[in-house]
Amino acid sequence: MELTFEQLPLAIRDLTSKVERIESLLLNRSTSDNDTDQLICIKETAKYLKLSVPTIYRKVSRGEIPYCKKSNRLYFSKSELIDWIKTSSFPVLNKK
Repeated sequence: MELTFEQLPLAIRDLTSKVERIESLLLNRSTSDNDTDQLICIKETAKYLKLSVPTIYRKVSRGEIPYCKKSNRLYFSKSELIDWIKTSSFPVLNKK
């Protein structure tokens, strides 16, 4: 498509409008992707919490950590783990 000099302002306005819509769609998509809860396996959970896998199993068996079980596999919700960390009371070590 060949444009004349007089058509350039209109073409630029149309392009700007389209770019703004694309940008808006991309921003909305990335925020909606972050809103969806991500499930992770036990190895990823151990790495995420900086704990060993046996420690995670121990916390699961004691009911200390939120988890889901499906087909003999454990899954953990990242958002639930964050909430668990925020609401858990950890012992404070006294430094003398």
